[in-house]
Amino acid sequence: MPRSVPYQPLLLRMLHGVSGILAIAAIITGFLVYNTYDGRFGKIPFPQQGDIQGIHGTFALFFLIVLPAFALYSFHAGNKRLIQKNSWEQISQVGQPIWWVSLQRLANTLMLIASVFSVISGRMMKEEWLPAGEIHHIWYSLHITAWAVIVCCLAIHILMSTKVGGAPLLLSMFSWQVRPEDSPSNWVNRYRTWWSSLPTNFGERANQLLDNNLSLRIIEAFVFIGVIVAFLLPLFFSE
Repeated sequence: MPRSVPYQPLLLRMLHGVSGILAIAAIITGFLVYNTYDGRFGKIPFPQQGDIQGIHGTFALFFLIVLPAFALYSFHAGNKRLIQKNSWEQISQVGQPIWWVSLQRLANTLMLIASVFSVISGRMMKEEWLPAGEIHHIWYSLHITAWAVIVCCLAIHILMSTKVGGAPLLLSMFSWQVRPEDSPSNWVNRYRTWWSSLPTNFGERANQLLDNNLSLRIIEAFVFIGVIVAFLLPLFFSE
């Protein structure tokens, strides 16, 4: 009997769709930049593109703008799709169903971390480096390393989604269905309900968040600090 298509929250579909399109566009154009100016690990004989660095930078900038909202959703409403307290125990159960889920959670988390390194290093690069053959800069090395990690994690994300949920899970991300309780008009009320459910004391609230998943909270802090750094660093190091 075929599995029914699960329902995905509208906000998740929106953020996942926009960030996914921008990330894939940045990945493709990033490869074209490498293929045009580097190619030390192999290249494909594509025709030379025009301002491919500018195109890649545009997609990357829009991805950076969307990243805070996507990360905020991922670390809170979507935190079940990221590493859990017992993920390191579950990842050792190779071949078991939980192993596939844990591998996807690990890939999702690592993809967020690599995205931070990607946007920071990309913002620190100079457009004249690659046309001049200057591929030795540390920022460029960090950028292509982050690019490779994102590609690998994205592949695992898609493969594990197919393995765990099959076609119904993949199709659910493209569904136009919106349940009444999931409409945008209810988002503010749902946020207020979630916020009011937290302890009123700041210390208790912080302890609750930390107790839920300390590793994830540390990663969350790193991601958001990294996003802020990505926005601010060029202001201090631009020529």
